[in-house]
Amino acid sequence: MKILSFKSGHDGTVAGIDAQNGNLLFSYESEKDSFPRNTSVTPDTFIDSGLWFRDLPDILALSGWSTTGTQHVTTSGAGYFGIGEGAQTVGKRTFFGKEIDFFSSTHERAHIWGAYGMSPFRQGEPCYVLVWEDTLGDFYKIDEDLKLSHVGRVMTGPGARYSFLSALVDPDYPVLSREQRREDPGRMMAACAYAEPGSHDADEHALIDYLLSDQPLAEILRKDRLTDSPFFNVGMHSQQFSNLAQKLSDAIFSRFLAFAEQNLTEGYPLVIAGGCGLNCDWNTKWQNCGLFRDVFVPPCSSDSGCAIGTAVDAMRHYTGQAKLDWTVYSGQSFVDDKIDSSGMRVSELRLNDVADALMSGELIGWARGNCEIGPRALGNRSILAAPFWAETRVRLNRAKNRPDTSPVAPSCLEEDVSQHFEWENSAPYMLHLQKVTNQNLAAITHVDGTARVQTVRRDQNAFFYDLLNAFKSASGTGVLCNTSLNFRGAGFINKTSDLHHYARSAKLDGFVAGNTFYRFN
Repeated sequence: MKILSFKSGHDGTVAGIDAQNGNLLFSYESEKDSFPRNTSVTPDTFIDSGLWFRDLPDILALSGWSTTGTQHVTTSGAGYFGIGEGAQTVGKRTFFGKEIDFFSSTHERAHIWGAYGMSPFRQGEPCYVLVWEDTLGDFYKIDEDLKLSHVGRVMTGPGARYSFLSALVDPDYPVLSREQRREDPGRMMAACAYAEPGSHDADEHALIDYLLSDQPLAEILRKDRLTDSPFFNVGMHSQQFSNLAQKLSDAIFSRFLAFAEQNLTEGYPLVIAGGCGLNCDWNTKWQNCGLFRDVFVPPCSSDSGCAIGTAVDAMRHYTGQAKLDWTVYSGQSFVDDKIDSSGMRVSELRLNDVADALMSGELIGWARGNCEIGPRALGNRSILAAPFWAETRVRLNRAKNRPDTSPVAPSCLEEDVSQHFEWENSAPYMLHLQKVTNQNLAAITHVDGTARVQTVRRDQNAFFYDLLNAFKSASGTGVLCNTSLNFRGAGFINKTSDLHHYARSAKLDGFVAGNTFYRFN
């Protein structure tokens, strides 16, 4: 029994599941292969997904969605809201001349069942689920019989409230705009690192109270209502913004933590879904709060995971099973097309050669195997560099067209992580913050002394693990800078030709494409 599942709207994705074995076959995000970020499902994505099926799928699934800002008036499938009666549609559809089962459930359910299905907790173990994003801010419970219940809403739109502060302080954001910019959450997280300690002053307190008030979300997220605020257009690089960003971040988390302390008292594991699941500071706080036996955040916690979520919900409906066997490397396979390599040194890939190049200070693009699902580069679509020099961070950020001070994440051999960071656990998806304890890692140490670490085991990514080991042999340290391999505003690069073009324009020293190592003369 095979399920083909679509997520429409932004972050369009097509996913496939073999329900008989509970395997994730693929999850193709439309932005990958250098399409614009947050792209809806494209013909390319649909055609690529068909390569997995010798026959038509048994079940066609559609993740519910609705559009038009906060009005939610244009509906796809089962719509956006609801977990109970009426939150799913089950029937038959004719698909390319064959009548097959059709299943659709809401966007809300897609987040819940996607995160639950990907979590490592066995089916039958009760779990709490937190969905927090630009619309939802709710807790749920899944019991031993897979009964889903709503525990309570903390606030609507925590992600939208959080990122709106970036728009408020930015003179380049139009006063009358209602657009939510995809880069604003990242700007907020970067600004928080520069915050100075101190209590709220009256102006900060007043704005935070306003942003977290019970007014309709569409009214709160209006810059034209705040032209008299002392923070209006104060600037993205101002100290006022950094201080307020951290205080707003803390205030949002405190609201959710207080609710959890009051209502989530049974010690079950916590599963986190929604775009706020990409906030490493909040994930680390949930991990350390002591309320839950364990905490899991999937690498595709944002809307790009919803096609998987609806497929899991369909699998649960038709088979009673709601757990997936999956890998983060379930995206599109790499296309090693032909390039003009004149003016380059071309050789068969040998890891020691790449390690030596990195140790000499070179920036190397790295593309092998399938794309990662979710937004984090985890060793298959990466720009790699040695982690020792602050100048490397500057050069990487210029290659990425980012501010020189933007943080650069590290990848680390899992068995060595405690030698370099305050961390003892696995962190394979770059979703937590760790304190850096090795003072020699200047390139990956952010201004606040933290890093967003990916730990790597051989059973997770053998080739990337072996590269880290080769670099450790050359340098004594099994850590590398690892930032995503993509054109600005686009998803991961997936072709040798695109990689060649990017490497030249970004002034990389070379790149690995499949099993070939290219270096510029």
